[in-house]
Amino acid sequence: SVFNAMGAMPSNDATSANADFFALDKIQWTATTSQPGRFFQMAYKGINRANSVLKYVPGITTAITPERRNQIIGEAYFLRALHYFNLVKCFGGVSLHVLPTESESQSAMARSSRDQVYAQIESDLSRAESMLPATFGAITIDRTRATKGAVNALQAKVYLYERKWSLSVAAAAKVISNTNYGSGLATPYANLLPFKNNQESIFEVQYAGTDDGGFTLPDLVLPSPPASYSFPKYDIPTQELMNSVDTTNDARWKNMGAVPGGTSYTSAIFGNGGDPNDDGWFIYKWRSTNFFASEDNYPLLTLDDTYLMYAEAANELNGPTQDDLDKLNAIRIRATLPALTLAALASKAAFRDEVDKQRRLEMAFQGDRWFDLVRYSNQMIADPSATHKVSALDIIKQQRGTANVNYLLFPLPLQELNSNPLAKQNPGF
Repeated sequence: SVFNAMGAMPSNDATSANADFFALDKIQWTATTSQPGRFFQMAYKGINRANSVLKYVPGITTAITPERRNQIIGEAYFLRALHYFNLVKCFGGVSLHVLPTESESQSAMARSSRDQVYAQIESDLSRAESMLPATFGAITIDRTRATKGAVNALQAKVYLYERKWSLSVAAAAKVISNTNYGSGLATPYANLLPFKNNQESIFEVQYAGTDDGGFTLPDLVLPSPPASYSFPKYDIPTQELMNSVDTTNDARWKNMGAVPGGTSYTSAIFGNGGDPNDDGWFIYKWRSTNFFASEDNYPLLTLDDTYLMYAEAANELNGPTQDDLDKLNAIRIRATLPALTLAALASKAAFRDEVDKQRRLEMAFQGDRWFDLVRYSNQMIADPSATHKVSALDIIKQQRGTANVNYLLFPLPLQELNSNPLAKQNPGF
């Protein structure tokens, strides 16, 4: 839920009256803002666990087959790459630990550059791809544990952020042709929700719905009911977003009628609980609450995202082609919107604008929007001709008065600076 807030709250999709999220909502973060600090700590815990696996599991030769040992090692490479990818998106270059930290003397390390971190991510994913199976034999396991398809989907996203367009297209193509995820975007959009290992899911964080294995996010974003308690929630859909959606024709936002607590608009719910905390727009992509122990999952990699990544990268590589458009139209058609023609999206800029729009509508509230907007800003800085209608710098200017590029990153947490004297803070903080 922390990383979801960091990916949604600074954007033009979400807002909140909850004081705990003021810094994210208004782009006022500092080295002591809680959410980046908690995320930083959790990511490095995950990295250290992966590093321990990579150090010790290769030496285990009894009571394990070589195939199973390789699977475990491959999963560790995948998870380390995932954690470093999330860190580099948030903070830029970070300390690159590739061995387990087993004593305090090993914890201090200077930051590697952004490019060095991405190189490590690419290397880890390449190793993971060579060691992981295409399937573990059951859809619930394949969505729980890393497979070749999950590696390919993450490669597509990593290369997209690096603007390595041809490599992103190639990785996305592997996923799209992988029958483990069905044949095309065949599942009606409403049936994708709430997230729980559906056919088009690639990799999800799993939750059991128990006290020690439940998901807290639904209770933090839904009105009461269905949420267990009434208090100011976060990731509240902005009025600007809701004014831009089609609640009549778009299956992702269509009025589906009354549900407990309000009216469902598929991806959102209009609450009518009678309390100011529970009235108005809320997220509706997760629905089970259970007193902060939801059984709903959190999707990290999905097929629709991969179609959009393919369309975006292929357009940047070659300009709009029918192949690019087919991937984009698959998103529109599944949303019950009419297919577009190349004549309607004849320029690279026009096609880019439509991809941006569909990413926002398709992936809303799933923790990508802010990072997409940052990508757009970074792309325009690198190539001023690659225009986007809205980017992170536009939102930063709205919130802070100036388009300060320093806020394209979060600052390193104060606890990291205090514990690691070799770490240097990001500019402007």
